[in-house]
Amino acid sequence: MIRRLAAEALGTGLLIVAVIGSGIMATNLTDDVALQLLCNAVATGGALVALILIFAPVSGASFNPAVGIVGALLGEVPWKQTALYAVAQTVGGCFGAMTANVMFEHPVVEFSTKVRDGSNIYVSEVVATVGLLLVIWGTIRANRSNLVPFTVAAWITGAYFFTSSTSLANPAVSIARSLSNSFAGIDPTSVPAFISLQIIGAFLAYSIIRSMFVQESKQ
Repeated sequence: MIRRLAAEALGTGLLIVAVIGSGIMATNLTDDVALQLLCNAVATGGALVALILIFAPVSGASFNPAVGIVGALLGEVPWKQTALYAVAQTVGGCFGAMTANVMFEHPVVEFSTKVRDGSNIYVSEVVATVGLLLVIWGTIRANRSNLVPFTVAAWITGAYFFTSSTSLANPAVSIARSLSNSFAGIDPTSVPAFISLQIIGAFLAYSIIRSMFVQESKQ
């Protein structure tokens, strides 16, 4: 368990380094917001593929408490493990944010001032979370678990552009991104709403998975 928790913490931390670091680098290189978002999305997608591939054999490489919630609801993982993973992912993500800040000569902890609110953003975050979870379990139920790194990266890269929330879809990531006042940041006051919506998305995804993918896998 210690090895698995360490893998989840390290994997989530490196993911956050990629998310925040690429956002800062993009704003350093160009003032074009569309190009900044493209750089951020591509770097995040690339990091996801690599990190899931190397850590999946160790811990499952969920890097996301919402994934753990669905796994526990489906009876595939114990709730205790889900809780421990969530703590490890959050701690690792926060260290990743601080590391990215230091890499670009920002204060180690620099709370974001980027407020993300509004009904459109809230709906987007539910959609982003539901979609991510369906992509994961849909790929698994299709007996193509080896493709999960690529389908997850494809969804997240695309969702950066087609959701107004830019698809955080992850409670641990949401907390970590509040510690960097950069392109990928989120104001700490916006985090509780995002986490609530991500949990709602997890329960909605669970309902869909139970009614759709599980039945199909039994046919």
